[in-house]
Amino acid sequence: MPRRLKNGPLDEVFGALANPTRRDILDELLDGERTAGELAERFDMTRPSVSEHLRALRESGLIDERQEGRYRFYRVTGEPLVQLIDWLTPYERFWRDRMVALGEVLDRMDDDE
Repeated sequence: MPRRLKNGPLDEVFGALANPTRRDILDELLDGERTAGELAERFDMTRPSVSEHLRALRESGLIDERQEGRYRFYRVTGEPLVQLIDWLTPYERFWRDRMVALGEVLDRMDDDE
């Protein structure tokens, strides 16, 4: 099996998603753009704390920002999620095959009764 870099883009995505607060921020951003201040109010956090989470999400490519006047707006981006889905696809096939095999066993059990 080929070795992967430990600091590759997918590792950064997993690192960012490992934190539950960051996942919550991503969930919040699915509803649309938000400023750090708006997120701080929703999460009962200080703006510097939210900014740290936003920086990690931005560096992983999961969100991007745009500036309008003195405000920065954050939104979800999809590119890193495509890499994540590509990585997860073989595992999904693995579990689907297992579920099919389980279904076949259960069907045979019904026939035996």
